Amino acid sequence: MTVLGNLAIDIINGAPPSPGGCASFAGVALESAPGTAHIVAMGARRDHELFDPVLDRFGSMVRLLASDRTSAFRLDYDDTDHRHMGVEAVGPVWTPADIEADDPRTTWIHLAPLLRTDFPAETLAHLAARGHRIAYDGQGLVRADSVGPLQLDRHFAPELVRHLDVLKLAEDEAVIVADGPFDLAAAERLGVPEILVTYGSEGCDIYRDGTVERVPAAWRVMDVQTTGAGDMFTASFIAHRAAGADPRRAVQIASELVARELQKRVHLGLSPA
Repeated sequence: MTVLGNLAIDIINGAPPSPGGCASFAGVALESAPGTAHIVAMGARRDHELFDPVLDRFGSMVRLLASDRTSAFRLDYDDTDHRHMGVEAVGPVWTPADIEADDPRTTWIHLAPLLRTDFPAETLAHLAARGHRIAYDGQGLVRADSVGPLQLDRHFAPELVRHLDVLKLAEDEAVIVADGPFDLAAAERLGVPEILVTYGSEGCDIYRDGTVERVPAAWRVMDVQTTGAGDMFTASFIAHRAAGADPRRAVQIASELVARELQKRVHLGLSPA
């Protein structure tokens, strides 16, 4: 599989800038996943130095592309499952030309948008026309591309979901997309063959073939900063789906990985406050 996404400069609870974006977290899941994995991330060359630790850890798995700007976010945590986000800078837009320049060769492509404009519908259509199976992080459906407090709404183009094979939504994103409780009817309206709705420490619902199944979380990890947990979960899930695991097993493996990684943060003292 190949992960495509923008780099992000994260300012967490007022700390100095740290590497963010899916590229900074997906590698944690992919370094132990089966099969071949690549991560391609875009950001301004002047900011690439901040991501040296990512390159040092994951080596040739990660490739950075240059653009004219880098996404940036401010994240302030109240507790384990609640945070306030602000957009400091809107990142670059991936075009079909960027896809051709990178020329990914894997069957599965996981798109990890930070905002709605990261991957336009024409770019998704181009990937589908190349024969790729596409997974998509649903925050790209609901996050508006404006600087300031993060704005969430359901004003996404229907074409954004037309070519998806897997859509992952966090609980709050699912409610916005469905304009109410997310259920089988909402899943059918979207028309994506496989939809995951995650509920943090409460587990994950899998919508597939007209059914929904709840898979419990591996175990609860309390009082820890959770930035990047969704990226790790989705990257692990797609890697194991690409390797032939059924959806339930892929969710279980992804949940266990995230729990282990969050437990490491507890030991490092990375609390939400």
